[in-house]
Amino acid sequence: MVKSILLVGVGGQGTILASKILSSALLEAGYDVKMSEVHGMAQRGGSVTTQIRFGTKVFSPIIGRGEADIVVAFEKMEAIRWIDYLKKDGKMVINDYEIPSAPILMGTAKYPDGILEELNKKTNVIIFKAANIAKELGNSKTMNIVLLGALVKAMGLEDLNWEKAIRNNIKKKLEDVNIEAFYKGVMQIK
Repeated sequence: MVKSILLVGVGGQGTILASKILSSALLEAGYDVKMSEVHGMAQRGGSVTTQIRFGTKVFSPIIGRGEADIVVAFEKMEAIRWIDYLKKDGKMVINDYEIPSAPILMGTAKYPDGILEELNKKTNVIIFKAANIAKELGNSKTMNIVLLGALVKAMGLEDLNWEKAIRNNIKKKLEDVNIEAFYKGVMQIK
């Protein structure tokens, strides 16, 4: 059986790094893994998405509408933008975090209200403030790894060697704080 994971965020949030750690742990565990990433205008705060599919045999990394088992949104507006890709019985992990787009920053648009309430009506959502957890750890850039931990728990993948995958993809001086961030994320899922 093939599982499909969609990670969505904004440039600079570490979406691709989280996907690489996820993919490396899945490969190490013996899964066939395919990953696709789209950067968009990432350097200018645009959308970044990664699609990861894994199982015994995977032929394509592409996830169509209504096919993702789980969507992890690193930012609230990205969650609403990508909800159509989630399966009817899928899960959505959402970082309660806002990054204003260029039109919002220029004052020509307003950040939409009620995103989380709307998503809560439509699907099975897990919402928490990963940015706050990362700040409490003393490194706000670990927010992506907090979200990775939540994803791993939500998917039931805790048995894989996550510490090794993190150590293999993170700078040595940041390994320990990222491993701590990972476990804080795992603890967000009941």
